[in-house]
Amino acid sequence: MATEGPAVRRVQVAEHPRLVKLKEMFNSKFGSIPKFYVRAPGRVNIIGEHIDYCGYSVLPMAVEQDMLIAVEPVKTHVLQLANTNPLYPDFSTSANNIQIDKTKPLWHNYFLCGFKGIQEHFGLSDLTGMNCLVDGNIPPSSGLSSSSALVCCAGLVTLTVLGMNLSKEKLQCVALQLRISNFLLLLLLSRFNRVRLCATALGSFTLLEFSQMCSKVQISLDEVETSLLSPACSHLVLKPEVSRKDRQEVTMDVGKSEGKLELRKKSWNQGQTHYLQASSSDDTGGSQTLLTFKLYQRAKHVYSEAARVLQFKKICEETPDNMVQLLGELMNQSHGSCRDMYECSCPELDQLVDICRKFGAQGSRLTGAGWGGCTVSIVPAEKLSSFLANVHEAYYQRSNRSLAPEKQSLFATKPGGGALVFLEA
Repeated sequence: MATEGPAVRRVQVAEHPRLVKLKEMFNSKFGSIPKFYVRAPGRVNIIGEHIDYCGYSVLPMAVEQDMLIAVEPVKTHVLQLANTNPLYPDFSTSANNIQIDKTKPLWHNYFLCGFKGIQEHFGLSDLTGMNCLVDGNIPPSSGLSSSSALVCCAGLVTLTVLGMNLSKEKLQCVALQLRISNFLLLLLLSRFNRVRLCATALGSFTLLEFSQMCSKVQISLDEVETSLLSPACSHLVLKPEVSRKDRQEVTMDVGKSEGKLELRKKSWNQGQTHYLQASSSDDTGGSQTLLTFKLYQRAKHVYSEAARVLQFKKICEETPDNMVQLLGELMNQSHGSCRDMYECSCPELDQLVDICRKFGAQGSRLTGAGWGGCTVSIVPAEKLSSFLANVHEAYYQRSNRSLAPEKQSLFATKPGGGALVFLEA
């Protein structure tokens, strides 16, 4: 696997309206112009839900929506952060005394995590300051990794200011170490988020394997679109004692046998599972101890979902004539398993999935872990316009749901590219 770092590209800022606007806002805020820009995309998990922390592969893609940061290094040793969204207040701190309040997931803390991760990785001190203006168009709190994009973007900003470089693989390791050292803050950032932000190729999905680095599977989406929709509305880790070499055989066999698992019992009480600990959020935002564990159901989901990921990959590689139909069927099966076996769906998600399938989606499923978040649907390109209009009317208008602007709650995307540094030509 190649070990080069994220790409650097020279652009004519005047040809990119978003960069022009960001440059103007930067000048208005700081009285100067940016020296460079960094972007990192959001991510949607196409298939492979709640199996990454069990060691199984998932299949995410970078979306076209991203975090974009305009940057100017300064000599004051002060880190000044601003956001184009007025909901997020300005923040400044010493570049050499980064303190992160892990109890308050404020927007600037995610930037500080990326900055501090690079600082600690290289053992740096006496760092230069910088002025940064952040602009994001990833819908927040939707399961599309807006916070992970900001963490990665900040790390790449810091590397660029320092004139340093890291391979994509090293950048992944720094991000994983960062997740551990700032666990309370980054609790909601799943394990695979940082990898795809840096390593995704334009126009492709990325199969991520957690016993090693990822391999890429190319799939042309000339005839389909991926649609993301927000409904606005306790993990059990299963680690089978098999080698990575045998793991694909295990997942494929379980998928074919429809869950002929050794865990015959439908539920287990706490006394029978001394080696397990689990918790679930209660209505007050705290946690409560679970007294029973549905091991059979959870295991059946994990193994069958792992098999679906491999089947999805195989179909992408073979590109049969009915590829979109086959991929859609796997996505539908995934949602059914998430709903019935893992129980991570909710009525709003189920309703939205049904509406999407009714109006032309070949497949639709929850994504972003579930319990709210959003759905992802695979839609033939010729049906896209009517699909978006019908879903908007059936789900949002008829239900009188109060949501974010339409462009943030319902949009189409193709696989986007990975992290980039832009230099003005």
